[in-house]
Amino acid sequence: MIKDQAKKKIEQLSKELEEHNYKYYVLAKPSISDYDFDMKLEELVKLEKEFPELLLSDSPSQRVGGMITKEFKAIKHEYAFLSLSNSYSKDDLKDFDERVRKGVAGQIEYVCELKYDGVAIGLKYENGKLVQAVTRGDGEQGDEITTNAKTIRAVPLRLSPPSKGGQGGFSFPDKFEIRGEVFMTRKTFDAINKEKAEAGDALLANPRNSTAGTLKMQDSAEVARRKLDCFMYMLYGKELPFKNHYESLKEAKKWGFKVPDYISKCKTLDDVFEFIDIWDKDRHKLPFDIDGVVIKVNSYEQQKVLGFTAKSPRWAIAYKFKTETASTILEEITYQVGRTGAITPVANLKPVKLGGTTVKRASLHNADIIEKLDVRVGDTVYVEKGGEIIPKIVGVDLKKRPSNAHKTKYISECPECGTELVRGEDEANHYCPNEWGCPPQIKGKMSHFTSRKAMNIDSLGEETIEMLYEKGFVKNIADIYELKKYKEELMNIERMGEKSVSNLLAGIEESKQVPFERVLYALGIRHVGETLAKKLARQLRDIDSIMDATEEQLTATNDVGGQVAKSLIDFFSEKKNIELVQRLKKYGLQFESQTTQLTQSTKLTGLTFVVSGVFTKFSRDDLKAAIEQNGGKVAGSVSGKTSYLLAGENMGPEKLKKAEKLGVKIIDENEFGEMIK
Repeated sequence: MIKDQAKKKIEQLSKELEEHNYKYYVLAKPSISDYDFDMKLEELVKLEKEFPELLLSDSPSQRVGGMITKEFKAIKHEYAFLSLSNSYSKDDLKDFDERVRKGVAGQIEYVCELKYDGVAIGLKYENGKLVQAVTRGDGEQGDEITTNAKTIRAVPLRLSPPSKGGQGGFSFPDKFEIRGEVFMTRKTFDAINKEKAEAGDALLANPRNSTAGTLKMQDSAEVARRKLDCFMYMLYGKELPFKNHYESLKEAKKWGFKVPDYISKCKTLDDVFEFIDIWDKDRHKLPFDIDGVVIKVNSYEQQKVLGFTAKSPRWAIAYKFKTETASTILEEITYQVGRTGAITPVANLKPVKLGGTTVKRASLHNADIIEKLDVRVGDTVYVEKGGEIIPKIVGVDLKKRPSNAHKTKYISECPECGTELVRGEDEANHYCPNEWGCPPQIKGKMSHFTSRKAMNIDSLGEETIEMLYEKGFVKNIADIYELKKYKEELMNIERMGEKSVSNLLAGIEESKQVPFERVLYALGIRHVGETLAKKLARQLRDIDSIMDATEEQLTATNDVGGQVAKSLIDFFSEKKNIELVQRLKKYGLQFESQTTQLTQSTKLTGLTFVVSGVFTKFSRDDLKAAIEQNGGKVAGSVSGKTSYLLAGENMGPEKLKKAEKLGVKIIDENEFGEMIK
């Protein structure tokens, strides 16, 4: 076959396969047999191998996978991936409805959808072609999984204009993003576990965790074999031609997206309650897992007026179904020690089925919970899954309590090192204060230090750290940077070898370029999480300023409360911690912020700014300070005297509306940076 003939045949097969794929996976109305489909696909793959220059990135052959992804790149979301506020009762929904009606005028219409129990994903399309797939991540950024997403048959690789085929409707925009939920059906999950059981492998825990793990597999061919599915539920773009959410989903379905039919427009709250009651009763009949219902205000204009809080939209809410509960026997209470020294009591249970999995252990949280529940070894206890993931004990069947059941006495000494436990006045947990001598704390701190969001030393996982600690190579996080001295000894350890040791040492060396905010987070200071570490790094600039800061100076910093300030001061009052930081400095770690310093001048004299929204390069306080340091004024609301509206993500809709009405110029933080450059 000559090239021109091959090109025509490839185009014909690609078109046929995508049409059959759409009918089978989106419409659930297959028009050919699986065998015929596979034969056409096999013919396409063969032709593309013979003429590799004709292989396109959106070819149906790409769905079978085969590419290896060594690293999943972090991508910042163009539109913040906010979470929804949760409600657990109809009274909560009544309160939500009242807030909505107070916030906007006119008739309110809601759209009810099922809350799918999977992994959120954002798909970007340009000129009708899939160009990027990103997980939700932390809401600000997620992992790019485009190669793996292409293996999901319900995800269209190229869209067909709705005018084709006589469907009519809106044409899709040149650029837009659609979001949805990737999930694994229970049938697929059970089939995978059956295969694993026959092979003697460990079983998958549940469909949601399995979906998350599958999307991060390096081998896309293995992802394809897992047969993930995907429902789409939200459109984002700068020029969407729709007036409401329901209309946008109807059109997205015409473009080729798998938009579920489990959607209802509701005029009243009673209609919403009826939808909830139906699916609370029938959810177990579905072939996939759901954990509630999502309620959204339908009108885009009303959504815009209602706006957002820092974490969630004011125009939507999730109603969570009551979790499943099971009863079983509490056989033993054991205690775990975390990296910060926090003690967690664990209930060891007689195995019981719950939510499709076998539960053997459950969290008892702390001494107060044990006291409140009056839970005792031998009791028949009620277990449920908190957030459908972590099992917890929620009650005791006192009628079945054995006569010899003794009241639980919380331990007073660390179960690992024997040190007397302490508990702060405002603390819920007991702690082991022996942070330099308690093995689980030492190993936990090192695992945290090397984790992806901290120093990201890939080759230093928990098992490797455990082994290195037991062999005496590392006793604290600074020792990690001395490992190159033991290269020969490391290569003689079973399962290490020259290549593994070289990768390990290279990863340690690369970590020296990790920015200051992540190094600060990696230190594992109590109460200093990832977000707070970023803010401290941006505002206090270097480790010495943080170490020398007083409680007053720390609490004057944005979002640092008294508890956090005390934790920082306590950490840097410890001589060993100061020595640790000095060692890490010597090894070349980054202990100074590299973010752009805002300059001082008179460039903004006579100008008035209103600052609104969430910013990426600077905090809102940084920007306000910069305006004043450069001669400008900061106002709280937009008026005729406002010179500029400095706008970030999720800014207040009323401020935007007023600025547009008054003709106030709207700028972003990059434009502001240029003004004071």
